[in-house]
Amino acid sequence: MTTVAVIFGASGGIGSAVKARLESDGGYDRVIALHRKSSPPLDLLDKCKIQACAEEVRQAEGEVRLLFDATGALTLGTARPEKSLRELDPEVLARSFAINAIGPALLMKHFLPLLPREGRSVFATLSARVGSIGDNSLGGWYGYRASKAALNQLVRTASIELARKNPEAICVALHPGTVRTSLTENFAKTGLDVQEPAIAAERLVDFVVSLTPAQSGGFFDQLGRPIPW
Repeated sequence: MTTVAVIFGASGGIGSAVKARLESDGGYDRVIALHRKSSPPLDLLDKCKIQACAEEVRQAEGEVRLLFDATGALTLGTARPEKSLRELDPEVLARSFAINAIGPALLMKHFLPLLPREGRSVFATLSARVGSIGDNSLGGWYGYRASKAALNQLVRTASIELARKNPEAICVALHPGTVRTSLTENFAKTGLDVQEPAIAAERLVDFVVSLTPAQSGGFFDQLGRPIPW
């Protein structure tokens, strides 16, 4: 049976690098790339477009064995990550949750049912270490932190439901590390290990390939190390 990998946000820095990695050495017969300009287009803020993409994948030949979500946003228009409570804006918070938590939740709603009921399959979404509540010692970045923490909870909860349908299926949240992309531009501090997208993609894909069902519902960095919730 033909095996299929689907990448969400495949036009972004990490998404495009993951796509290239999977196409060159990912072990899948076909890679479907979904993004704002794909056909059909993917828009996390439009549930009808998400449904249309899911229907397109459902009709594709082969078994979907990997769903890789590389979507997300740190800055929203002119709004930058908040440094203090006085900078909180309800509209910006709502948009951050819409893109970083609700959008991926809708991806899980419409695409997890496409995974086979038998055999190993993986849904992996890019979270962020700053979404860890236990690892938060600096504060700030309220909207981004909170929306990624919400995403982590959604992944954990979905993993439990997914296991009831297929004990071999895996659902995880991944921190890609600091990657040189438009998302991290102007936010990469001196001394950080800033990776090129190709390196980050190699690490992420290698870890995804090694995942076992026992790790489903977990939150890991790009090298496979668990991150506290």
